Amino acid sequence: MADPHQLFDDTSSTQSRGYGAQRAPGGLGYPAASATPQAAFLADPVSNMAMAYGSSLAAQGKELVDKNIDRFIPVTKLKYYFAVDTMYVGRKLGLLFFPYLHQDWEVQYQQDTPVAPRFDVNAPDLYIPAMAFITYVLVAGLALGTQDRFSPDLLGLQASSALAWLTLEVVAILLSLYLVTVNTDLTTIDLVAFLGYKYVGMIGGVLMGLLFGKIGYYLVLGWCCVAIFVFMIRTLRLKILAEAAAEGVPVRGARNQLRMYLTMAVAAAQPLLMYWLTFHLVR
Repeated sequence: MADPHQLFDDTSSTQSRGYGAQRAPGGLGYPAASATPQAAFLADPVSNMAMAYGSSLAAQGKELVDKNIDRFIPVTKLKYYFAVDTMYVGRKLGLLFFPYLHQDWEVQYQQDTPVAPRFDVNAPDLYIPAMAFITYVLVAGLALGTQDRFSPDLLGLQASSALAWLTLEVVAILLSLYLVTVNTDLTTIDLVAFLGYKYVGMIGGVLMGLLFGKIGYYLVLGWCCVAIFVFMIRTLRLKILAEAAAEGVPVRGARNQLRMYLTMAVAAAQPLLMYWLTFHLVR
């Protein structure tokens, strides 16, 4: 029913229904622009070129990383140092505690390449040093806990102190080898492996100290200190004095004497650090 007082008819609803079919589904009430071939030609090449450029850039970056990753992180070499098995670990631990019973200390080679540690007990590895360091930190936390002195800060200080001393040792040995002009196949990773073996004796000393007190600590640590000293002497002399033996340099030559002193100094530093890093954990 129309309102008798309305002068004009309301046609807005009719117009809206009429024009609604012409409006675009979403565009503020304006007709949508038709997808012409010219618009498709301008849009598609830009996106395709961007995708192609991004793909080529990612491929180049991956190739660059694959080529230079060994320069910064020697993944291939690290695989060699972790190529161990259960039998090797048992034999190596026996060698670290009883080096006096071992006779042949030469590292075995196959086509000018040292064989994997699991085939040669004389080869250096990083598995035992890494596991020994982690175990040493855990044992240190246990020792501090039994004395009501445990705190995360103190445990972190213990771990960082051990790492700092290890880094200082490696740097000092490399600098000494450079000053003495020793041409050796002893690498930085080899040094980390050999120097990391002392954590095995440190673990034994602290555990015996927790079980039997000071007497057990000094007895076991003293044995391990002598064992690591003998182990380092017999191992490093083949690395540091190998060049002198190959050149036929006399044993009492000046340069050879410096190499012997360096070997003795490295071996003698191990017992001192073993005591320094553990004496405060046993009370």
